[in-house]
Amino acid sequence: MSSQDEQSAAEETQEPIPTDYDIAQSTDMEPIWELVEPWGLGLDDLQYFGEYTAKVKQHAIERLREQAEDKEQNLVLVTGMTPTPKGEGKTVTTVGLGQTLNHVGEEAMIAIREPSLGPVFGVKGGAAGGGRSQVLPMEDINLHFTGDLHALTSAHNLIAAMLDAKISQGDDLDIDINNVSWPRAIDMNDRALRETVVGLGGKTGGTPREDSFLLTAASELMAVLCLASDLGDLKERVSRIIVAYNEDGDPVTVDDIEATGPATMLLRDAIKPNVVQTIEGTPALVHGGPFANIAHGTNSLVADKTAFGMGDYLVTEAGFGSDLGAEKFMDVVCRKGDMTPNAVVLVASVRALKYHGLDQWPVDYDEIDEAGVEAVEAGFSNLDKHATNLQKFGVPVVVSVNRFPDDTDEEIQAVLDHCREDLGVRAAESNVFSDGSEGGVDLAENVIEATEESNEEDFRMLYDDEDSIKEKIHTVATEIYGADDVKYTGGALDDIEQMNDLDFDDYPVVMSKTFHSLSDDASQKGAPEGWELEISEVYPSAGAGFLVALTADALTMPGLPARPAAADMDIDEDGNISGLF
Repeated sequence: MSSQDEQSAAEETQEPIPTDYDIAQSTDMEPIWELVEPWGLGLDDLQYFGEYTAKVKQHAIERLREQAEDKEQNLVLVTGMTPTPKGEGKTVTTVGLGQTLNHVGEEAMIAIREPSLGPVFGVKGGAAGGGRSQVLPMEDINLHFTGDLHALTSAHNLIAAMLDAKISQGDDLDIDINNVSWPRAIDMNDRALRETVVGLGGKTGGTPREDSFLLTAASELMAVLCLASDLGDLKERVSRIIVAYNEDGDPVTVDDIEATGPATMLLRDAIKPNVVQTIEGTPALVHGGPFANIAHGTNSLVADKTAFGMGDYLVTEAGFGSDLGAEKFMDVVCRKGDMTPNAVVLVASVRALKYHGLDQWPVDYDEIDEAGVEAVEAGFSNLDKHATNLQKFGVPVVVSVNRFPDDTDEEIQAVLDHCREDLGVRAAESNVFSDGSEGGVDLAENVIEATEESNEEDFRMLYDDEDSIKEKIHTVATEIYGADDVKYTGGALDDIEQMNDLDFDDYPVVMSKTFHSLSDDASQKGAPEGWELEISEVYPSAGAGFLVALTADALTMPGLPARPAAADMDIDEDGNISGLF
């Protein structure tokens, strides 16, 4: 029998790889109150959602914040290179690393974002990790979970309804209906709702005006929830959200339309972090879910502060590539939360490197599968840019090469050698998807070494509060994205002048940019050179406390593809789910 025949025979007899759902369903979970008891949480500290999910009550959060002073508070951020549309395994790596740190004798907690139904049913799928490195119960987490996204949607739309009621039924605020900045929200990808008209139907239908929808995860309320320290801070932040401007150009806030109390009331439970477990029994806080391409892209500060009181390590993640999530984590989240990262894990994959090396747009996964190590090496420019960007923050970098089943040893070794020899950074192969903590020991050891060598005094943000808005934008554009300069189109310069007049010039800036490229052009792969970043609009997220700078390609309401992931999902009469990932 030839070697080719032997390989074919082996493939025929090989057992199929179990799905994430199958693995999750075959795992025996521990009641959540028993799981977290050794980590400092008692029965009365939790608000229960069934046997395996709970929220941490406020009194317990306050106690854990005090206990954090006696913990090491090693903060490990997981980020990634510019991904393919399917993602390269940041959440898998986050969960797997947290499990592995406990496996090797450390006390580690995990904090990640909760999923939005948009990506779950769209292309990317859920956000519970995968394989042997996922959080459970995955089907609950990926679907309705504890209702946080629904609470946010309701609160957001309550504000919108009260705003339109104010406009159509006795507007004593003189609101300019052509300058309303608060759209509707829905937790679903639906491109047909990007531009709408409301108020039709005559006198009883309200005041006709142009409107729109955004994804709930893109709502400023989501950012506010994730940056608030407690319910009181949440209420204060909600009150100052700007929903419109009057005829004189002055801001109209949530407080002005008397929506602060009722909107915050709907969020009274949503502010409490959710605690679940990984496949291997590591506690995980899953809370909040702002996107990194249109917001700051990390889980809640409440979850982070809670986790610091439960273990010596906190492993958390930031959305999309490091140009988006990690930059905002350093410049916005650490600034707002007074935190200092001790190590950064940069997730890379052979698939993503080939994606850039082959200069693909749109992605062609069949071509990626057929390509060899030459395509991997051609994609190093993207990985290199992300690695050097992260080093600018003064935090040790560890590259984690997330192995996929079809990756060859030669391809993996080429990436490891390049990172160690050419970039001079730590690098490790990660098999936490297939093997759980057993497949992450090398990565964990590298992360421990990185945290031990880190010096908090070396950490630095890219810009100061006192820098001008244009200076902040220029710094991120040139230092992180690799742009030569910034050009302002539309009314962006007028927007900046207005932000200065409103005394928002000391706010950090959140860049809203495509995640498909380091540039603002989704088709450009690798590390693009010789281009200018285009800023079309700048507006305040006054409740969150940052400014948003929109680039030409940014969308706050994604759309479904011709065949979304939802088309392959089903449920039988016994409630068994298929196709969820």
